[in-house]
Amino acid sequence: MTHLDTELQYLKKDIMELWKITQSQLERGKKALINFDRDLARQIIATEKRVNAYELKIDRDCENIFALFNPVAIDLRFVLAVLKINSNLERIGDIAEGVARFVVDVDKQFSAELLEKTHVIQMFDLSIDILSDTAVAFEKEDTQLARTIFMKDEKLDEINSTASYKIADYIKAHPDQLRESLHVLSMIRKLERVGDQSKNIAEEIIFYLEAKVLKHLSAKQKQE
Repeated sequence: MTHLDTELQYLKKDIMELWKITQSQLERGKKALINFDRDLARQIIATEKRVNAYELKIDRDCENIFALFNPVAIDLRFVLAVLKINSNLERIGDIAEGVARFVVDVDKQFSAELLEKTHVIQMFDLSIDILSDTAVAFEKEDTQLARTIFMKDEKLDEINSTASYKIADYIKAHPDQLRESLHVLSMIRKLERVGDQSKNIAEEIIFYLEAKVLKHLSAKQKQE
């Protein structure tokens, strides 16, 4: 095994650890919302510093590999992909932190009816599943699994597209829950972006393994 191979292994280990932390942030965000656990939400906010630290470390490691080893072919694509995936994961961490701040910001538990009607918990589940699938696809070098992300993201888009109407109807019926309702709408908007970031990650996985650039293609074309 060459020195470059060793460095690439360390890089993969670090990006998988960041994936694990980021997914945990989303999972804890869902739990904090359902249980109105403000202490857990504060833990999520505090953990964001760890996410940022990992992102900076991985960025530096990628730069060092470029400078010291001048990787080519699939090794070059791997490092380029990790560099972009690193940024996507950090942004998902920001999303989880943002959701946690909405939980901390209110004084009472979110209505179960509000959570059910807006499908925000379903969005959490979909977001977590999609992010988990990207991690498996990357670790196992499975481009077929990566291609399923594009269709799964459409489910998040569907929920997001009807959220404004559902929130408006709920506020009309429960004007005393205006603040909570608007926070849930903001959560939905943020969780929809988890799907967008996951699609970007899937594109990078396919680029790294197949040398195909899928940017600007339709969802149907990306699955082919």
